[in-house]
Amino acid sequence: MSTHPTRIAPSLLAADFSCLAQQIDRVEQAGADWLHLDVMDGRFVPNISFGIPILESIRPKTRLFFDVHLMIVDPQPYLAPFKDAGANSLTIHIETCPQPTSILREIRAMDLQCGLVLNPSTPVETLFPFLGELDLVLVMSVEPGFGGQSFQPQALQKVEALRDEIERQAIHLPIQIDGGVNPQNATSCRSAGVSILVAGSAVFRAEDPSRAIADLRT
Repeated sequence: MSTHPTRIAPSLLAADFSCLAQQIDRVEQAGADWLHLDVMDGRFVPNISFGIPILESIRPKTRLFFDVHLMIVDPQPYLAPFKDAGANSLTIHIETCPQPTSILREIRAMDLQCGLVLNPSTPVETLFPFLGELDLVLVMSVEPGFGGQSFQPQALQKVEALRDEIERQAIHLPIQIDGGVNPQNATSCRSAGVSILVAGSAVFRAEDPSRAIADLRT
């Protein structure tokens, strides 16, 4: 079980893009802690989502923490533009940055939080040498690139391995999970050591987002 307070980060990918400001306000009023922003380039993942203009347009509309997940081949040139657009944290993939220390420190030097994420097929041990550089670590529980996929329960084994390694290194590091998270599997996620739940459809498409967020949290 995580010692960090549970935070809920609805994924904007599941919102109705014809009325983004209202959608974001709805989840903010419902008790969301963060807004998770999946940036996809059509190269690292087989989909294109949104980028800097969307962040710039929604930043004045909400006080939510912008948790930006960069699913892009070469994130380094985009760090400063995403900061300027309103990002609060930038999370990069170990698959695109196998030696990420310098880019993580560059993110930190911009007064942003930094994170590192791994895909389902990537061994969790690849993250271990870099945990001390991070503000969060993200485990994908689906293949990245598309919303609405089913949760892969084997991701929880990676969460548990990360939790044990974080304890072994005696560092303070929250674990985030992203992909197919809903109130039915949230308890298992929290028990494994997750404290930041990224949930798209479960929140944005819920009839009652307040209830959905409460169910995810407890």
